[in-house]
Amino acid sequence: MGGFRPETHQEVITAHEDSIARIEISDPDHGDQGVHRLAREDREGLLTPGATRAHGAGQRADEEEPDPWRTCFERDRDRILHASSFRRLAGKTQVFVYPDDHQRTRLTHALEVAQVATGIARALGLNVALTEAIALGHDCGHGPGGHASEDAFDPFLPNGFNHAPWGADVSLVSLNLCVETLDGIRNHSWSRPAPSTPEGEVVSWADRIAYVCHDFEDAVSTGIVTPEQLPQGVADLCGSRRGQQLGTFIDAMVATTLRHGTIGMDPEHAQALAAFRAFNYESIYLRRESRDQANAVIEVLTSLVEHFIQHPNTIPETVAQGGLLPGEAAAVQAAVSHVAGMTDRYAFRSAVALTGYNPDRLPLGIDP
Repeated sequence: MGGFRPETHQEVITAHEDSIARIEISDPDHGDQGVHRLAREDREGLLTPGATRAHGAGQRADEEEPDPWRTCFERDRDRILHASSFRRLAGKTQVFVYPDDHQRTRLTHALEVAQVATGIARALGLNVALTEAIALGHDCGHGPGGHASEDAFDPFLPNGFNHAPWGADVSLVSLNLCVETLDGIRNHSWSRPAPSTPEGEVVSWADRIAYVCHDFEDAVSTGIVTPEQLPQGVADLCGSRRGQQLGTFIDAMVATTLRHGTIGMDPEHAQALAAFRAFNYESIYLRRESRDQANAVIEVLTSLVEHFIQHPNTIPETVAQGGLLPGEAAAVQAAVSHVAGMTDRYAFRSAVALTGYNPDRLPLGIDP
């Protein structure tokens, strides 16, 4: 089907024969002007004092011409959404390796963080586009197999491996993102320095709120824990269902920030969130099956990195750059980068095919 040409507007093709959708054009002779980026930037004057404003093309490592329709942060958000490192999150572990149809992946986690973060940002009058860009990109530096990948990659790099700066400085570097976006991604983890923008701080909280609540929900649906096991003080304050929990923590954060001006949460709710997270660690993340899964992931990824360090010219990106010598520092960096970008399934299959890794030792649920 090639669309339809309305009788009243022969110069227009519509998707539907009976299309009636219309917008009012204030100046028919200049209808192509639309809502220009400059007008959108002017609207940011309505943001709360202290919110981050977009300016032109934004501050980037390589200067660019501004986009006519999008602010610099909207542009960042779109670039991340279309990036291969973002798409690959669909095949990377959140908690469960090779999740079933209803368990979170690293991609659905990023989407839920974006929903929580933008909800908070709207309520506080912050820059929603910047908030969403940071939230969508915050985990693009994660390797396959969840946080166990950081333990696998750590020994190979002089400064260790942390998915937060790795995402900003390696996985997403080709996108030429704004410094504020990269800063929020680089520093979203609580162990890192504070982000330089309030939007980045919001994402730091949203990440923790989202994963604490949805990891618990996944564990309940899998039968690992029951709602009744949630510490009584936590359940009394925020309920036992994800919707109640998210609403409680989001409302507490918005109310506290509006009252004091600092991005944060009142002590009662912050302590409940910390207790909730501690419960997840004890009952979900550090249970014996999870530790066995993590150990298997570390073995698989270590074997792959070691293989590519000795065979760096089998890495497509390395060949394109002219090749590397086995074992040299650049080969180590390239090997870690290559393996970190893999999905769970691709990494596990590659380990079996390239290193002779015993498929019987793969994490539970993986079929090479």
